[in-house]
Amino acid sequence: MMNEFSYKHDFPILNQSIHGKPLVYLDSAATSQKPQCVMDALMHYYQHDHANIHRGVYELSVRATKAFEDARHMVQKFIHAEHLHEIIFVRGTTEAINLVAQSYGRSRFKPGDEIIISEMEHHSNIVPWQLLAEQTGAVLKVIPVSDVGELDLEKYETLFTPRTQLVAVVHISNVLGTINPIKEMTQIAHAHHVPILVDGAQALPHIPVDVRELDCDFYAFSSHKAYGPTGVGVLYGKTALLDSMPPYHGGGDMIETVQLHQSTFKKLPYKFEAGTPNIADIIAFATALRYLNRIGMEKIKKHEHDLVTYATEKLAAIPDLRMIGTAKNKTGVFSFVLNNVHPHDIGTVLDHEGIAVRAGHHCAMPLMERYAIPACIRASFGIYNSREDVDALAAGLLNVLRMFA
Repeated sequence: MMNEFSYKHDFPILNQSIHGKPLVYLDSAATSQKPQCVMDALMHYYQHDHANIHRGVYELSVRATKAFEDARHMVQKFIHAEHLHEIIFVRGTTEAINLVAQSYGRSRFKPGDEIIISEMEHHSNIVPWQLLAEQTGAVLKVIPVSDVGELDLEKYETLFTPRTQLVAVVHISNVLGTINPIKEMTQIAHAHHVPILVDGAQALPHIPVDVRELDCDFYAFSSHKAYGPTGVGVLYGKTALLDSMPPYHGGGDMIETVQLHQSTFKKLPYKFEAGTPNIADIIAFATALRYLNRIGMEKIKKHEHDLVTYATEKLAAIPDLRMIGTAKNKTGVFSFVLNNVHPHDIGTVLDHEGIAVRAGHHCAMPLMERYAIPACIRASFGIYNSREDVDALAAGLLNVLRMFA
């Protein structure tokens, strides 16, 4: 590992033992741990600035409003959005995708219209489109995944017809670690005059994201996977599309006027932000993004590439281990099975070694079916992980094999 890359000390939760062993946290794809600066930002807001935002004229409300809107600026800069009003705060990637499904899709789609998704999608980028299909009569078409865990782009292009209305695809698979060629997929979609939504939940904390370079129409992501608090997410959308969409939720702060029989709504971004938002956690999320910027996303990408290379070699040496997903272009997510050992048993044994991994279907049951497995183990890396953590995982797996021999 590159000696100069060491940020574990910024994460207090990692300085503990589990079952008498040093904690090795390898579940960042589910949720990342939080640096001290993010927790400090939460505490500072509640101790010094807490008030409701946008409508108060007193000092606390003015300070809270400024910090909240500064967070929107931070997100805009981080993903290189063209306009501030293209940043919509929601509760997470799941709500962002549902917002597009119900606001954009439900008002447009008709029976027989088509939505293209892929076999590697998280349930959050499958179920909302299934619900929309039931509501409108639209149908889902699916991009297949190869044995190594890559999307079939030739097949993808053949799925487009005059009835295709939307593409919804993941940037980085939460199971395979595959980094999909989103820019190329966007170019193909736009050649057919079809907008594309990208689930960026796994991408934002691991690789630089530039929505203008990608040219995607929607991009959704969550705070908690990017070293920020839970309960916060962002929907980026191009101005023309967001302007054309009706409000998703109704309530306070998204209205201009309310009468008993009709209302008028604010302009972007506020027409999609009904009610009191998660003020403190949104402000703390901006702190997490500043923290990532201080480290540098290119430096993070390089560090994780080193871990991927090292872990690939170490895991390949484990007897009876079958890797799920070996794409050439991937990030620090390793899913695998051990012959004749149930993933939950593996996870339990590793836990007693202080190693936290995920066991199950990872909210990707169609992908499990594609690889003919009911579940698998997933080890996923963050900026606090090192080659020593990979060594601990490999040693733990060898211990599993000894126990179940």
